Amino acid sequence: MSGYKANILVVDDELEIRTVVQEILQDEGYTVNVAGNAAEARKMKQSLQPDLIFLDIWMPDADGISLLKEWREDKTFIAPVVMMSGHGTVETAVEATKLGAYDFLEKPLSYARLLLAAERAIAAHMLLRENVGLKQQLAELNEPVGNSAFTERMKEQLKRLAQHETKVMFVGESGVGKELYARFLHAHSGRKTGPFIDVAVGSIAAENAAVEFFGKEVEGVVFPGLLERAHGGILFLADISAMEAEIQLKLVSALESRSFLRVGGTEQIHVDVRVVVATRLLIENEVNAGQFRQDLYYLLNEVPLDVLPLREHSEDVPALLHFYVDYFVQHEKLAFRSFSISAQNFLRHYAWPGNVRELKNLVQRLMILGAGDDIELTEVKSALGTVLDNTLETEKVSMPDFFKLSLKEAREQFEKAYLEYHFEKNEGNVAKLATAVGVERTHLYRKLHALNIKE
Repeated sequence: MSGYKANILVVDDELEIRTVVQEILQDEGYTVNVAGNAAEARKMKQSLQPDLIFLDIWMPDADGISLLKEWREDKTFIAPVVMMSGHGTVETAVEATKLGAYDFLEKPLSYARLLLAAERAIAAHMLLRENVGLKQQLAELNEPVGNSAFTERMKEQLKRLAQHETKVMFVGESGVGKELYARFLHAHSGRKTGPFIDVAVGSIAAENAAVEFFGKEVEGVVFPGLLERAHGGILFLADISAMEAEIQLKLVSALESRSFLRVGGTEQIHVDVRVVVATRLLIENEVNAGQFRQDLYYLLNEVPLDVLPLREHSEDVPALLHFYVDYFVQHEKLAFRSFSISAQNFLRHYAWPGNVRELKNLVQRLMILGAGDDIELTEVKSALGTVLDNTLETEKVSMPDFFKLSLKEAREQFEKAYLEYHFEKNEGNVAKLATAVGVERTHLYRKLHALNIKE
């Protein structure tokens, strides 16, 4: 199911009112839970993390004003609360507003007023989540830069995937922009008004992993974890292969049931989260090696997407260079500089071992340390420095010796090595050798003699 349905809690001691309000709101597509007293409301508020609460003022065990005050002292709770009362007065409404109530409804409730209050409160809540950081800003790029066949194909695939709740696994080298593609997916999904919470799994210490993912409760104080913070949005897990075995097991359970226990908690916490992951390793190999749970792998790998290294879509390099020049001019107020044609051509054929991240860092370095309007080839080579030398040295080391020979000499060297290998494999039998290499026996004898291969 695509999109996120806001979660509403209705608190009222009158069963008839609870039922009617629940049915009205459910008919509008909201997820609605109800509580009949303050004790139930406390538990459900803690376990459900609602987006909006309709709260009756007069209840047998505790009044709604006291409950509102208690909740507003919890700085992690930002959901709007709409107060309801059959004995409403101006003074009560003013007091509730001062304590942080979003709105005040008098009973008997007007259906139109109820729905309008719900719509406005939830819209305000979503905006507030953005402003306080539960929804982070989109990445530096609004969308992947470039017009290569790869980049266009990825954008089209992600736009289609965004309309569904499918879990996606991005696979690619470090620095290729896996998080960017995940943010692009988020921006085009029904969850775009919800949070995008990203975390580098490898940066989480083993002893803190459970608290980081599932949160904790200490003497009634709640510290929400990653799953709660991502409620209604996307949780992006980078470097997924680094996840601790214990957390892998708990995450399987949490994702399958959409609920979990906080560390130190006793109430099940229900969340609506789309999980998207990234890895630079082939998780299949980690599964085969016993380092990654097979059930979690199959759960997360509903749609795998390969993110190619920059060297395999190098036609995007000029566009990326222009983009980052403009980016640093705008965001860091650096002086504008442009890459010469020769510099751009050189960088199109550069290997980019650090991928897009390396390109961004190179542009920043050239704009900070360089001078003049143009960035020339000599300046680019100097800025690459040791990295360029190492790249060339690697290419030199991996180059076969026969690449230095003439074509005739290289062919003879290859044929000799090839025939010696198969000659030994067929135990020196020329008839078997002829069949194995597909050469007529008479011609093969002449070839063996010419290459000085002894029978």
